[in-house]
Amino acid sequence: MSDANPVIPEDIAKLSFEEALGQLENLVRQLEQGQVGLDDAIASYERGAALKRHCAEKLRAAEERIEKITLGADGKPAATATEIE
Repeated sequence: MSDANPVIPEDIAKLSFEEALGQLENLVRQLEQGQVGLDDAIASYERGAALKRHCAEKLRAAEERIEKITLGADGKPAATATEIE
């Protein structure tokens, strides 16, 4: 049963990019060191996948915001796409 766009759990959705990345790094470290049993490893893997999706979404949103910035002749941000429309 595969969901094309799985829902990110609410507790993860509230995390900043940095917080989510830190949690993901800790989970990976624990899994690599074999510090968890099989059931906990599966749960950690599932949480890690959700953390990864959340980080990817945060990065995508940041990239979209950056792409919308319009630079002036001096190379400094003159306006954003929402200000131009």
